[in-house]
Amino acid sequence: MPSHAESSLEAGLIALKQGNYQTAIAQLEPIATSQGNGTASLQAKVGLVMAYARSGKADKAIALCQSLIDSQNPQVKEWAERALTHLTQRKKNKESKNLETGFVAFDNSRSGNPQVAAASQTKPQKTKVAAVTPRNSTAVPPGSFQKTFIEKPAMPPGGFLGAGYTQIKEFGIYWRQAKRAKVWQPLRKPNLIPLRLLAAGTFIALFWVLREIIKFAMGLINYTLVKLPYLEPVQLLYRNPTHLLLIVLFVLVVLSPWLLDWLLASYGQRELHKDVLNNHSRETGRVLHRYCQQRHWPMPKLRILPIAAPMALTYGNLPRNARIVVSQGLLEQLADDEIATIYAAQLGHIAHLDFVVMSLVLLVTLPSYRLYQQVSQWGDKTNKIWRGPFTILASLFYGVWCFLTGTALWLSRLRLYYSDRLAAEITGNPNALTRALLKIAIGIAGDVQKTEHTSWQLESLNLLTPVGYQQSLSLGSVAGHLTFESILTWDNLNPYRRWLAINNTHPLIGDRIQRLCQIAQHWHIDTELHLTSQQSLSQQSLKVTRQSFLLQTAPFLGVPLGFLFAGLIWLLWQTAFSLKFLNLKWIYEDWSFVTGCLLIGFSIGMVIRMNSFFPDIKTTNVQTNDLLPNLLANPATIPIDSIQVHLVGKLLGRQGTSNSLAQDLILQSNTGLVKLHHISWLGQSGNLQDFIGRQITVTGWFRRGATPWIDIQTLQTQSGKTIHSPHPIWSTVLAVAAQAWGAYIFLMG
Repeated sequence: MPSHAESSLEAGLIALKQGNYQTAIAQLEPIATSQGNGTASLQAKVGLVMAYARSGKADKAIALCQSLIDSQNPQVKEWAERALTHLTQRKKNKESKNLETGFVAFDNSRSGNPQVAAASQTKPQKTKVAAVTPRNSTAVPPGSFQKTFIEKPAMPPGGFLGAGYTQIKEFGIYWRQAKRAKVWQPLRKPNLIPLRLLAAGTFIALFWVLREIIKFAMGLINYTLVKLPYLEPVQLLYRNPTHLLLIVLFVLVVLSPWLLDWLLASYGQRELHKDVLNNHSRETGRVLHRYCQQRHWPMPKLRILPIAAPMALTYGNLPRNARIVVSQGLLEQLADDEIATIYAAQLGHIAHLDFVVMSLVLLVTLPSYRLYQQVSQWGDKTNKIWRGPFTILASLFYGVWCFLTGTALWLSRLRLYYSDRLAAEITGNPNALTRALLKIAIGIAGDVQKTEHTSWQLESLNLLTPVGYQQSLSLGSVAGHLTFESILTWDNLNPYRRWLAINNTHPLIGDRIQRLCQIAQHWHIDTELHLTSQQSLSQQSLKVTRQSFLLQTAPFLGVPLGFLFAGLIWLLWQTAFSLKFLNLKWIYEDWSFVTGCLLIGFSIGMVIRMNSFFPDIKTTNVQTNDLLPNLLANPATIPIDSIQVHLVGKLLGRQGTSNSLAQDLILQSNTGLVKLHHISWLGQSGNLQDFIGRQITVTGWFRRGATPWIDIQTLQTQSGKTIHSPHPIWSTVLAVAAQAWGAYIFLMG
């Protein structure tokens, strides 16, 4: 239940939004004068400034602004300074007819900017407090004002956000509300050949991985039956499953819409009625109707998931069988035009037909994930004797899910560039899509913070969503501490960012937003974000990063070097045999020695990288919580830089068997969320389960990649209990094992 102060603050902000300024003043004044409400008091004071200004009490607004200038919150202080400037100017021009040229952002209804005025009237069920902000005044064109949307992800019981629920958050998240194009020319027709080829390659990769898994399972079953007494192997399992698997996959493609309807029903999916959608976004209905009419499609079936995290996905096999699914959180947390762009992006997946293969991937991966989920729940309910087998089985199903998901990583990334482009072209509003992507990231991070773990739905459906849940953790949670331009610097400037995103399910958000900004500039409209270009990264930084990148990829570079070494060895042995110096024909004609060379090359690369990857942690060099946002914003770092950190926060993650591989560990510090990487001695989380939900101190190495994470050295509770992560030891064991195995193959042939 909210406190009295929170209820009054909520009521005051609602009254302010509705234009009931006297009611807003009555509700907000007691909170603003209270000394014990912290952030709520600051929020109330900001609201009061706007209520005073809009109700003609300029003197009170100016006096309150002057008190806010002394605030310890730097963003509130900057806001107050800018607001005071406009209020003072407005007072001086009191006799002038053009009063609105002073403090425009206080009264959007009278603004000369139709886009801002329209934004202020959008979705009255959500409180959005607009405020002038001084961020980078040189980047803001004259007459344009930034707006702050103060929102806090919160859920009533049942997982739904109420239709009239007020969302409040701390200061610091700024939206410029850049305009949309009023008249725009169609973009140049994109080349769909790479997307088509990648879709075909994804189908082949999925088929190959499935076939190998099935062949392994069939062979294991027959091997077990042979070893057991009184049992005979099943002859059917000795047959090649290739043709049957192809038939099954094509049948699954045909039935995918209805099978996925059935699978997602277990997540609470139901039909989304058009009137409900219109209550949240009238523009979406117009976009869907217009585009489907142009393409002579029937309207896609609309579905909704009762999930607080904002997400959307599309599945089916033909445009007439397409389903567009959104979560309740997406409808509640995004504005009218932003929801429309997300739906337009889903239309892009249908138009490009990439949703056919992705639907098949989801249909194949979802059952294995649900098995992992179910077995984990069974394991948590059993006694300790049976928990071990359940843990192994759950980990096996999770591994299968990861392998199958990995077949679609490239397609999952590439298709979003195409859908973003089409969404901008359909709506003429790349800026709204920019805001939508950022708000989805913020909403996902908020959901993880509230539930204190990654939900099943977020992880299992992640491959088809507009924004990945892992990339949202740090981006969405640090948004209140840095400007978006600073947070996305790494995504835009790091020269090796695309290589480091090769195992990600989604492209970098900064890269996507940069393309949307280019579209906005092409249509001669201002951009939501002012992103810096590649030219701003110094040549010295590029040089250091290039050297580091070679060290980062040393184990993988060892593989092609192993091929080269094998070729030189073969040439040397062939020459020695021709000159009758040495007869090693029995080794090099077998060609198995090549595998040994590859293993040796990989091992050498691991050893070369070891010291840089796990440097000694010295207390004089460690970074603390306050510097975490700066670490995220540094564009010249990559994982090998191994920044030593000592952070304090709360350990989040799933409890029990479902987290036996420590796959869901997140640190919630006072400056944001960051993913944790832990490897235990036996491959299980062990006593780490006892740390989840508690305040901890993490010491380790911060790695800045496409998804930032911390390699744990130690975890320590407030009571002094400590867990060590033997990642460096396991890396050494792997290097030695690869070296020994490679040498054995090389020498024995």
